[in-house]
Amino acid sequence: MTTIPTQSGATSPSPRTSAQAGGPSPLPENLWRATWRRLWRDRGSRLALAAAALLVLTALAAPLLSRLGGWPPTEFDSHAIDPYLGGMPRGPLGGISAEHWLGVEPATGRDLFARVVHGAQVSLLIAFAATAIVVVVGTATGLAAGYFGGRVDTVLSRVMDLTMSFPSLIFMIAMMSVAQDVNRVLLMTVVIGVFGWPGIARVVRGEALSLRHREYVEAARVGGSGPWRILTREVLPNISGPIIAYTTLLVPGMISTEAALSFLGVGVRPPTSSWGQMIAEAVSYYDTDPMFFLIPSAFLFVAVLAFTVLGDALRDILDPHGGRP
Repeated sequence: MTTIPTQSGATSPSPRTSAQAGGPSPLPENLWRATWRRLWRDRGSRLALAAAALLVLTALAAPLLSRLGGWPPTEFDSHAIDPYLGGMPRGPLGGISAEHWLGVEPATGRDLFARVVHGAQVSLLIAFAATAIVVVVGTATGLAAGYFGGRVDTVLSRVMDLTMSFPSLIFMIAMMSVAQDVNRVLLMTVVIGVFGWPGIARVVRGEALSLRHREYVEAARVGGSGPWRILTREVLPNISGPIIAYTTLLVPGMISTEAALSFLGVGVRPPTSSWGQMIAEAVSYYDTDPMFFLIPSAFLFVAVLAFTVLGDALRDILDPHGGRP
């Protein structure tokens, strides 16, 4: 063992890295710089990153963008629709014009550009907030189950199995249908997050099981470190790669779930905009006004595709073994 001289002339053991102790190599200090370079070298990842960043900026700037467009998402424009044609938009391509950049909604004349950008804000807010709940709960549960083992692992593993076997979609629909006078965005975030954590918990549990008896963890335990310090200083940094990769892959699923619930009529309700809600409203007009159907569908498709490609790229970079212990 390498020794380091002390002031008294004695020697003390030098700290050993995870790789020297037989554990996985710790994440490099310049992890984000290396990850960024690898992402930017791949054309598909570069496009996905740009699309995801643009969608996030659109969601953050939704109020400003709707003001620039000149129309709030809830205001009706009776002059943009033809009452003699069943409220269809005036002009070609769903009423696209200098006044309405993406056209208008049939029957009401609401501006599609304003509704789409505000729908991005709602969809991404729910997706990111639900993902945060899933990651925090799943990571904490998986760490506890994998590190402590024994009865703690047994109980938490049975809770994971029970949650995963529960018909979550049916419960979500029932819960959202029954709850009336509540904040729909908050309720959707909590309900989606509650049923999504077991997947990442299993990944983290497997990684923690493989690390808890490594030499550097045992050394920290013998040195007097408590469980909290060991989990946060020794175990968690060495499994942060799989967690980051899994987190990115969760986002497109959360976006799709929110859109599906809103499409079924149990999610976000008018006047709040949502891509799924807009697609549901457009079903009646897809043959007479296809733009009303295509525009929110295109935004939803691009969002899911961009975050999926980005998540796959991050998984290949940060977790090449797919999260297997």
